[in-house]
Amino acid sequence: MSIETEALLQEAKESIEAAQNYRSELQQRLHGLSQARKQVRGSASQTREALQRHFQELQAAVGRLLTERLSALLQEVDAIEQESVSPLDDCQKLIEHGISTADELLREGEAALRCGINEKEDKLGSFTKKALQIQLDSLPEVPVLVDVPCLSAQLDDSLLHAVRERVARHGSVASHPPVQIEELVERPGSVLVRWCKVDEDFSPQDYRLQYRRNTSSQYEDAYIGKESEFLVMHLDPHMDHQFRVCARGEGRTEWSPWSVPQTGYTTLAPHEWCPGTEGFILSSRKNIAMRSEAQASQGRVLYSNAPTYFCGQTLTFKFSAAGQLNKQDSVGVSTDNQSGAASLQRDKAVCISTSGAVFVNGKEMTNQLPAITVGSAVTFDMEVVNLFPVSANNNHDGASFKLRVTIGSGNREVVFDWLLDQAVDCLYFGCSFTHPGWKVLVF
Repeated sequence: MSIETEALLQEAKESIEAAQNYRSELQQRLHGLSQARKQVRGSASQTREALQRHFQELQAAVGRLLTERLSALLQEVDAIEQESVSPLDDCQKLIEHGISTADELLREGEAALRCGINEKEDKLGSFTKKALQIQLDSLPEVPVLVDVPCLSAQLDDSLLHAVRERVARHGSVASHPPVQIEELVERPGSVLVRWCKVDEDFSPQDYRLQYRRNTSSQYEDAYIGKESEFLVMHLDPHMDHQFRVCARGEGRTEWSPWSVPQTGYTTLAPHEWCPGTEGFILSSRKNIAMRSEAQASQGRVLYSNAPTYFCGQTLTFKFSAAGQLNKQDSVGVSTDNQSGAASLQRDKAVCISTSGAVFVNGKEMTNQLPAITVGSAVTFDMEVVNLFPVSANNNHDGASFKLRVTIGSGNREVVFDWLLDQAVDCLYFGCSFTHPGWKVLVF
């Protein structure tokens, strides 16, 4: 095969590969376009359903309120009518009784006038005596019309006008939520969720973060507050979870629309303390350790169940209770889980004591951090700086591996290089407390 033919063949192969890559990229974009269309269509359908459901419920509720108000007003009319008519009925009965008595008296008088002369005197005497007893000059009082209730309904169009204005402003449709999830960062047994405001005209007062397993249909609250990031803990590794966030504007009670759900997961096993260490009690998830009353027979260091801390991660110790101070009490990381040590202030370990002193391979640094108290959070961040060969001229006491360590506590931090004699890709974490009462969460 000639050189020209080989060149053409190679060019053809490259063109075919380029065409395949081009087609693959177009297919991915087509899939992305399909997902975008699906999101628009799906969110529009959900919004229609939400609007219809809300206004149907609102219409039914307003109808119930109007019916209840009408019933209350009609009951009020009935009560006034009954209260006003009752004395009129009593007066009518009194007058009708008087008319009946007068009719009877008239009949007796006419009979007395018609009787014979022998009976006339007795009949007229009896009639006169009866007429005096009846008190014909006493008449019941009948109220004048101005003193009698005349019911009416006071109705105006102000309610309809106010309702019309409120209804005209009720509800809104947003094409984009005011906040969106910005980043999902995997952490051991957890995912750090960061979000940001995307609507410049929106002033958030609080944020609300929810999550769910992909296999679940129900979201659950993970965080409500003013921060724009939160570490969602207690997640099973290699299990997809969906996260969404919304916000509440200043002076408002309702929450904004939810952000577009984002799927995240962690491949890192959760940090756990080693069970069975004398003198320590662990939580059910083994991420919280408490120094108990029991005194350990050998050493007072509690290590992690495995070397689960890797460079590039952030390791956090959060203290929820504190006991009596001791200069050997510390939290930190080590290359091994050496048993029998009384403290982490030893070789092949870096730590911070509860008083704020920083130790590197058992030696105290001049820089010091704030003392640890209830609510304190101590963070460890490490990155590989350099691998260099061991030689007599490097003057590093045989160290061939360098880690840059950042320890933060409160609003301060110290940065230093940790020299080791061999490379490590994972580290143990640990704590040591002399007295009971200390309680620390690791994540």
